[in-house]
Amino acid sequence: MIKCLGGKVSLNIKRDIIHMKNSIQRFREIIKVLAYYGFGFIMDNTIKGDTEQSPKNLRKAFEELGPTFIKIGQILSTRQDLLPENFTDELSKLQNNVLPESFHNIEEVFEEEFNATIKDTFKFFDENPLASASIAQVHTAILKDSREVIVKIQRPNIKEEMEMDLQILHKILSLTKSKLANFIIDPKEAIEELQLSTKLELDFTNEVNNLKRFKKANLKVPYIHVPYVIDELCSTRVITMEKLNGFSIKNISKLEEFNYNKEKLCKNLILSFFKQIFDDNFFHGDPHPGNILIDKGKICFIDFGIMGSLSSTLQEALNELIIAIVYEDINKIISVLMSIGIKTGYIDRNNLYEDIDYLLSCYMSTSLKNIKMSQMLQEVMECASSNNIRLPKDLTLLIRSLVIVEGVAVRISPDINILSIAAPYVKSKNKNFLFNDLNLENFILRSSNFIKDSAKVPTKFIELSDSIVKGRAKLQLKMNGLNRSINELNKMVNRLVFALIISAMIVSSSMFLIYNIGPKVYNTSLIGIVGYFIAGFMGFWLLISIKRSGKL
Repeated sequence: MIKCLGGKVSLNIKRDIIHMKNSIQRFREIIKVLAYYGFGFIMDNTIKGDTEQSPKNLRKAFEELGPTFIKIGQILSTRQDLLPENFTDELSKLQNNVLPESFHNIEEVFEEEFNATIKDTFKFFDENPLASASIAQVHTAILKDSREVIVKIQRPNIKEEMEMDLQILHKILSLTKSKLANFIIDPKEAIEELQLSTKLELDFTNEVNNLKRFKKANLKVPYIHVPYVIDELCSTRVITMEKLNGFSIKNISKLEEFNYNKEKLCKNLILSFFKQIFDDNFFHGDPHPGNILIDKGKICFIDFGIMGSLSSTLQEALNELIIAIVYEDINKIISVLMSIGIKTGYIDRNNLYEDIDYLLSCYMSTSLKNIKMSQMLQEVMECASSNNIRLPKDLTLLIRSLVIVEGVAVRISPDINILSIAAPYVKSKNKNFLFNDLNLENFILRSSNFIKDSAKVPTKFIELSDSIVKGRAKLQLKMNGLNRSINELNKMVNRLVFALIISAMIVSSSMFLIYNIGPKVYNTSLIGIVGYFIAGFMGFWLLISIKRSGKL
């Protein structure tokens, strides 16, 4: 028994030595490739990096370093909160086509997962892969009951390889954090996010669950189709699902060959995406043309490895942000960004105001129908980033996805307008407040925003007084008439409160009239009418009191 135990210990030591040896070799390989593509400055202070060519060189380096780095690059391309835009744009060009794994190795993975051979499980299985990607490869097959399926099988040892590469990257980034300030916003967080993302992507049960949830949410949408899965042939390393015989949505010649209405198709695509955001709160995180197929007149989504959802706070913030942008309410935009963003340094509010003002002046010089919603949101996000405000990853993923969807739609139908198509969903969330064709409701929106913002005034006064007491605030005041009676101040506060009550009554009465709630006179809400009369009387009384004071 002692001999047996000693043998096991010896075997474990041998494995550790082999792993260490492989890790050292891989470390050298990574450093060598990075140095070749201009990233030698990471390890050598005498070498200067070429910042202009860095994004393209990083993509080339990742391609040369193989499947694990290709997947890492693809994940990073979705994270503009971790990398600058020029890097994410370049990494999004990483191609998924890598050399296929031998069928023997793929067959071994399948047998390990199901305790059965491919030959015994399928009526037919094509040994030549339909597609070969960084983590897995896809084969076509036919089940015993003659259903056509595709089988996605994970590459052998890919999990161990990715874990090793991430450990090496972690060491490199921890040793050279200060030298990467221009390339990675937060190296430590970048690695942590990569580890989490790769862990999720390497467990195929997550993708299966995402697919099922997405399918359930779209069952009643006539123009959307989501493939079904074969549960008994799905595991952590294998997915078996319905085979789709369609073509990529970017194949314009095919769309024309089958006489598809391209404008209607794009409209349905955009409607689907806004349904995912506003109704389902579960949206496709990587809707590039390769993941959107057209089959039998329906839009088919595939590859559910990256999905996104927004918290209720972020959903509300997105709605407020869109409204504030359309109304050119710069202070509201800043307020929303600062409420949901993470402060990464000193924020110069005046500079942020000027940046957003310039951005809006560029957009608002054209008509609303010509504005690209995704590009506008993306540039607002860039304004925030350049002013030390980092937005939540879920929001950046959504904006990136929206950019991709809008790009696909515009490529197929150049005259498509995403804002006009999105109107039903944005209107339903904001009671039609976004558009100017309903003046009464626009008035209600502004009034309700005024009341909400006014409610924050006491808190702001407390924050201001606290800053003054602690010496954090610098005030430039010219004080005249210091002997003003405290009664005047009380009167001013009373009028402000009175005005807020009047505003609240107007808003609530308007809501009663819009939805026609309560007792009715001539089919009009009596409560709403009475509310208006009371608000009018109070407003008239307030106006007279102000005029009498001589402060009108």
